[in-house]
Amino acid sequence: MSGGSRSELEVVNGPSKEYVTIHLANQLLGIPVLSVHDVHKTGTITPIPLSPGSVAGVLNLRGKIVTAIDLRLHLGFPAREEGAPSMSVVIEHEGESYSLLIDEVGEVLSIADSKFERNPVTLDERLREVSSGVYRLDGELMIVLDVGRLLKCYVEDAA
Repeated sequence: MSGGSRSELEVVNGPSKEYVTIHLANQLLGIPVLSVHDVHKTGTITPIPLSPGSVAGVLNLRGKIVTAIDLRLHLGFPAREEGAPSMSVVIEHEGESYSLLIDEVGEVLSIADSKFERNPVTLDERLREVSSGVYRLDGELMIVLDVGRLLKCYVEDAA
């Protein structure tokens, strides 16, 4: 098996974890599948006055008001170009729903626990703070987002 493809990685032996993959400024990120409640095109976002810069506003998701977080801005990536398409991944943390604005959704991958690695020391500090580790996939690094750490500043502010 030379090189390996993502579809080959989906066939695992032994303990594994599943992740919804997302793309953000050409970086591959993974969110534990059990944290993801919904994936959809980003709808109309209503700005919130005096909110942190990475909070894009709120959106109405089937009658529920959800805080929309621009993941690019939250993680220090360049802002999305005006009019560029975006997707939204809805996650829940401590009883609150959040919509993460991302560039695009990938696929669901099941990856063997044995392939999990600690964060490299060279990983940008902002990513290291919200990541539980990484997987090396077919020449690409997938950074695993820790939802609790990612949303920590929003949960603390609300308390």
